[in-house]
Amino acid sequence: MALATARHILVDSEEKCNELKDQIANGADFADVAKEHSNCPSGGNGGDLGQFGPGMMVPEFDKVVFSADIGSVEGPVKTQFGYHLLEVTSRS
Repeated sequence: MALATARHILVDSEEKCNELKDQIANGADFADVAKEHSNCPSGGNGGDLGQFGPGMMVPEFDKVVFSADIGSVEGPVKTQFGYHLLEVTSRS
């Protein structure tokens, strides 16, 4: 089974998500942005979600996490929780 580790930032709007994505693209640290802005408790850990396999997260997450390039920041990804920026940190 494939396993991945990823981190994310959860916000309420697509606009906010795009704004944060731009900040990261311009050199802001993903973990710092997560700590400051993420609505998810994982924000305190820089958005780190740990390791997980297919089906352990919502389908919208799986689609990105098991296909995106390692280290690329993907999003906005809309789920029932809000809008996410996702970064895959490893995959095996």
